Amino acid sequence: MADESVSARRFARESMAVLDCLTKSAHDDVVRAAELIADCVRADGVIQAFGTGHSQATVLEIAGRAGGLVPTNRLSIADLVLYGGEPPSALDDPLLERRAGVAARIYELAAPRPQDLFVVISNSGVNNVVVEMALHAKEHGHHLLAITSLAHTRAVPAGHPSGRKLADLADVVLDNAAPRGDALLELPGGGAVCALSTLTGVLLVQMAVAEASALLLAAGERPPVYVSANVPGGFEGNLELEKRYAGRIRRTAS
Repeated sequence: MADESVSARRFARESMAVLDCLTKSAHDDVVRAAELIADCVRADGVIQAFGTGHSQATVLEIAGRAGGLVPTNRLSIADLVLYGGEPPSALDDPLLERRAGVAARIYELAAPRPQDLFVVISNSGVNNVVVEMALHAKEHGHHLLAITSLAHTRAVPAGHPSGRKLADLADVVLDNAAPRGDALLELPGGGAVCALSTLTGVLLVQMAVAEASALLLAAGERPPVYVSANVPGGFEGNLELEKRYAGRIRRTAS
């Protein structure tokens, strides 16, 4: 018989309880995040989303998806190869995200404009490249929205030489409510299983997009939103919307 302390039923129950709580506890911060997003769209800006590891799942929730905003860009360590001329073997380095200068190069390749909003996602909020990207964005005058676990980031030391963490640098922080280490269900004898941050990160992103869309509609502006490419006319309509941001957003086969 399966251990009842670790089961599908328990993960569903506990994760749904966190999601339910988050819809209330994060409301004010979501409104503030939505204001940053709406202001960016109004100013003809692009939302530049960055994360590493599994935080890229939440980046994908922001950039280039059906029902999402068109002026969005996915930044990635892979950009060093795709757009920066580095050999594919550069990505074999497991410590690449800890190396100084990586975020600055990714920023440079994106060529953002001053009105662009940066959204940086990291459960721990302490990895070198994440903090470096946040610092670089702030130094260049961008507003910064962070999605991170405050429980985790407060429980671990800073990894960047500055001693700063992602949450220290953001204009608005959306706390994903994930526990230290991300995994929700404790295992007998130590350790834990079943990560939470992707579920909560997706919820926060979609709440913020909904609220930003409401702000734009209230101002008489139609949000530039993607239609699924798998409905008639969707692909062609999306191409028309993307023309406004030509050369500023990347859409690859991935």
